[in-house]
Amino acid sequence: MSKRLLPLAFLLLAGCATSTPQHFYQLPMPQAQASSTGNGPALLLGPLQLADYLQRESLVQRRSDQRLDLSPDRRWAGSLQDDIGNLLLATLANQLHSGNLALYPDRIGFRADAQLILHIARLDSGPQQAAVLEARWRLLDAAGQQQAGDLLRLEQSHDGSLDGQVAAQGQLVERLGERLAAAVKSLPVHNSTRN
Repeated sequence: MSKRLLPLAFLLLAGCATSTPQHFYQLPMPQAQASSTGNGPALLLGPLQLADYLQRESLVQRRSDQRLDLSPDRRWAGSLQDDIGNLLLATLANQLHSGNLALYPDRIGFRADAQLILHIARLDSGPQQAAVLEARWRLLDAAGQQQAGDLLRLEQSHDGSLDGQVAAQGQLVERLGERLAAAVKSLPVHNSTRN
């Protein structure tokens, strides 16, 4: 190796040796409860939209109402949107005692008694900031008519660690699922959609 290339080789090796390890996170899933697959309503969840700033691999840390920082070495293990959708489905299944749920757009052959359309405008936290979820949802009946809807904001405290923050965000999504389930329970089920 030439003398000119040696310093470059050492720089490359030093860069590799000091690279920061990546850490991956997932929203926690609720414990599965026994549910009857035939008694609950047939529910379609979605479309589910996330705010643009949540559609990325890096975890977002809120520093103030105006400032968000992307973590350079903390990432979601997969799609945050998929994690939220699956956590909401599990919560709804537990609350409604139903296994007859589908997540949009996987609805081929699925005839729904109700549909929940959801937009999550905020889901974040920071070392000194509580976890906050802000969402807008609409509940449609089998005919596509809006029967309920709301704009809500939920907060959850945590211990400041990233593990604690992710757990708190998961608790917020579960609480959202419980609110959505309560709205679905108040909707008269149209059994004609299943015939």
